[in-house]
Amino acid sequence: MKVVVTGTRGIPNIQGGVETHCEGIFPRISNLGIEVIVVRRSCYVTPSNNLKEFQGVKLKTLYAPHVKSLEALLHTFLAILWAKKHKADIVHIHAIGPAILTPFARLLGLKVVFTHHGPDYNRAKWGPFAKFILRLGERFGTYYANEVIVISELIQKTLLDKYNRADTHLIYNGVPKPVIIEKSDYIKSLGLKSGKYVFALGRFVEEKGFDILIRAFSGIDQNIYKLVIAGDADHETSYSRNLKKLAKSNNVVLTGFVKGKKLQELFSHARLFVMPSFHEGLPISLLEAMSYSLPVLVSDIPANRQIELPENRFFIPGDDSCLIDSLKEQLKSDYKPVNYDMTPYNWDLIAIQTKLIYEQIIK
Repeated sequence: MKVVVTGTRGIPNIQGGVETHCEGIFPRISNLGIEVIVVRRSCYVTPSNNLKEFQGVKLKTLYAPHVKSLEALLHTFLAILWAKKHKADIVHIHAIGPAILTPFARLLGLKVVFTHHGPDYNRAKWGPFAKFILRLGERFGTYYANEVIVISELIQKTLLDKYNRADTHLIYNGVPKPVIIEKSDYIKSLGLKSGKYVFALGRFVEEKGFDILIRAFSGIDQNIYKLVIAGDADHETSYSRNLKKLAKSNNVVLTGFVKGKKLQELFSHARLFVMPSFHEGLPISLLEAMSYSLPVLVSDIPANRQIELPENRFFIPGDDSCLIDSLKEQLKSDYKPVNYDMTPYNWDLIAIQTKLIYEQIIK
């Protein structure tokens, strides 16, 4: 069975929730005996990740302009043509924007799996026309895909209520087993001490709320704790530029985009993980923090409510004073690791669940 994957920027070591999802699941699906080809966008391929294969997954790079309004649609179009030419059994489309091309893939005779990672039309970065296209992508993907995967109960209910599609498959995002890094050479190079920093992770876009976190953290005693934000912008904007200026003026440590041992070390030595987002699907970065038994503090939005956390772990999104009070409350006591139930978020289980859907389509 040959599965061609599109809708993602690519793997490995490319920033983004969909990209982290694909990097987690497709090597495992490949190990289950399925030929998987991830089609990558050329604008995200660098000398460090310019590979032909990654952990058993074949990698194909196709042209994509580094323009946020064009790259996903054009690249998905080219990827579907490539999949048809190379006799793919299934095209697996990720995210609602690329899913607008689901009918095109079906017209070419391809079988399509569509994974809905969240209502991206709620993201602040998109204008009215882009939001219209994203809503259309959600509609087309839901109506025309052979099978639809959703990563949360909230998305599943949305597709049932809006499109009356009742046969979607609920398969959560996953998280690998944590790799605890005892050494602290990397965090020391950033001027940090173990257990003495608050950690946040994500892309520098408005809906992540990092500007609010930075302003709120200015009310915390920074002689004791520092704020660290890992990530960067895919496309430089006035928001991302202003965020970096705000961080610099408030002595916030920006690491840039990090993966692997550096990221593992940041998780291993953090005191608290904070997610101030206004919009999420099922946030992998939060699941990663939980896998490290970190105390977490998250915005009170529907996506975060799906993960069962104590009430004092939520704060009102966008409310600076509420976030300040919540930070002080969480940091006033000594660190205690938290034992979360991570059973539903096992990548090996998720790979098996996805493979069964592929087999169902072929049958």
